Amino acid sequence: MTVFEKTDKLYENSLASDEDLAGFRTEGTAAISFSGGRMRMKNARERDKEGGVHGNFILWCERDFPDNIAVSWNFRPLTDAGLAMFWIAAKGRRGEDLFDAVLSPRDGDYAQYHHGDINALHVSYYRRNPGETSFRTCNLRKSHGFHLVCQGGDPLPDAKYAHEPYRVEVIKAGPHLRFAMNDVVLFHWVDNGECGPVLEDGKIGMRQMAGLMAEYSDLQVHTVALSEDA
Repeated sequence: MTVFEKTDKLYENSLASDEDLAGFRTEGTAAISFSGGRMRMKNARERDKEGGVHGNFILWCERDFPDNIAVSWNFRPLTDAGLAMFWIAAKGRRGEDLFDAVLSPRDGDYAQYHHGDINALHVSYYRRNPGETSFRTCNLRKSHGFHLVCQGGDPLPDAKYAHEPYRVEVIKAGPHLRFAMNDVVLFHWVDNGECGPVLEDGKIGMRQMAGLMAEYSDLQVHTVALSEDA
């Protein structure tokens, strides 16, 4: 069994005030505020006349992170709609910086991220879209492409029962990606290269689909060391 040990702290951000968003960049239209020392995000646009939704967005940290890291944060849903995602190892398909001007512009449309000119891994971990409520899962996808590579059960309750935040953790180390909430491992995937080369370093981001309002706080990134437990 692979054991992951956190070592040095690379980054921390309380996400408690506007000043904490220095070094972040939003794609799409988000309404971001702060309440009780937590960042609150929601869609800033209304539904159009045809009923379509134009409020999906992503908040990127502009800093590049190496491989072999553990990223953790507090998450609390405030509505029972939409979807929350976390993105990691994001960069251009030819190794460009995620914000390189040679890459196509992005404005929150999901297709730009899974079939555009970037590579990334992303976990959807609070899925309350229509048709996704009878059996709730956390899904890991690999892009470029829309490859569903792993799933685990979603333990998060509906918003009215989420009285306290939940601690979410993603460990990315070489071919390994482990996803956990409140120290309960929900899945551990090992990339065999069938959906493209193993992704390594890049940027991290938090994405929401319209309808969801949620709070985030205490973002931390640690390096991790791997060992095998006999």
